[in-house]
Amino acid sequence: MKHNNLVLILLTFFSLALYAQSDKKKKVNHDFELELEAEYRYFFNDAQFPGQESHFPALAIKPGYSIDWNKGKEQINFSGFLRLDRDEERTHWDIRELYYQKAKGSWELNVGLKKVYWGVIESNHLVDIINQTDAVETFDGEEKLGQPMVQFNWITNNLGTFDFFYLPYHRKRTFSGVDGRLRFGTVIDKDDLNYESGAEEWRQDFAVRWKHYFGIFDVALSHFYGNGREPLFLFDNQGNINAFYPVINQTGLEIQVTHDAFLWKLESIYRDAKAQHFLALAAGLEYTFSNIDGNGLDIGVLGEYLYDERDELALSGLQNDVFFGSRIAFNDTQDTSILIGGILDLDASSKILSLEASRRIGSSWKAEVEARVFNTIDEEELILSNFKEDSFFRLSISKFF
Repeated sequence: MKHNNLVLILLTFFSLALYAQSDKKKKVNHDFELELEAEYRYFFNDAQFPGQESHFPALAIKPGYSIDWNKGKEQINFSGFLRLDRDEERTHWDIRELYYQKAKGSWELNVGLKKVYWGVIESNHLVDIINQTDAVETFDGEEKLGQPMVQFNWITNNLGTFDFFYLPYHRKRTFSGVDGRLRFGTVIDKDDLNYESGAEEWRQDFAVRWKHYFGIFDVALSHFYGNGREPLFLFDNQGNINAFYPVINQTGLEIQVTHDAFLWKLESIYRDAKAQHFLALAAGLEYTFSNIDGNGLDIGVLGEYLYDERDELALSGLQNDVFFGSRIAFNDTQDTSILIGGILDLDASSKILSLEASRRIGSSWKAEVEARVFNTIDEEELILSNFKEDSFFRLSISKFF
């Protein structure tokens, strides 16, 4: 985001904070938190492309602050992020959230930078379109950049909840640098990526979402119109990459059915753009064995099918695949949890195996472990073939204040 825009955002934040402080009739509550993280990533195999390293020590600082008044009906929330890493493109900072919120009766208004998550599927987040992915932070796409927005939520008694979004600014995705892993053979500088729209990042985008429940069914419908969050990659015969952000219409559907210990899930999108039209869906189920042997242990078994009409051009690499996994929650005082899984390509030999685990240490420390193994990745996988030597292990230790 440009410097003058950042200054404007910060001035707005401090002006709202001073307004909250100045009204002596209103009780004001403050909350500050800080997370310091030390991280180490190790890539097992020799680099596929020149310049790539194998060892990546890193540090992260994650401050958070919130202030509320008017009996909690008005508040300002802030969440920041700073990463220092061996890969200069992964060394970055971001305002994850900085927004004013006002709630009254059946409606809620949010103005500022905010993170919004949509979706029900574990392995691929198809409908999640509001925020840009922080692609250098995680492989699975779950970390997001703060999105400037005006969000209006309207909650009705019988018709469900309606969310309206005005999105005045588009943020580009950052890709790993020369030293980094999980990148293409050609290093992509985000500033080299153009827009289909003449207004570029200042194109005014809009989105709407409706969600409701009918007994055991939770349903959501959404539509987005604006600059796509995924760049569209085009490859020529020499393997060169041309990428740009298209203007898209995307309609999304989410369904989750809760029946006893079963969760049945579906996500589907149809995306329409001048250069591309496609349908994608993900469907699956999760069954949880609860309180095994009476000691609080929960084990969930997951299975999902992933389909994308773009075939090998799907940026996620998931076009005709099956995900299987298990979620283990010990429900202990250390909040120990493990998620293990794998993705199998039904058209080729490609496999991705994964492990994520976390555990609190004492009252203010947390350890996380992550591993990804790219196994027998097929050369015809235009996206994943660039990562075939990038199996890695990550360890992080966080201190909370």
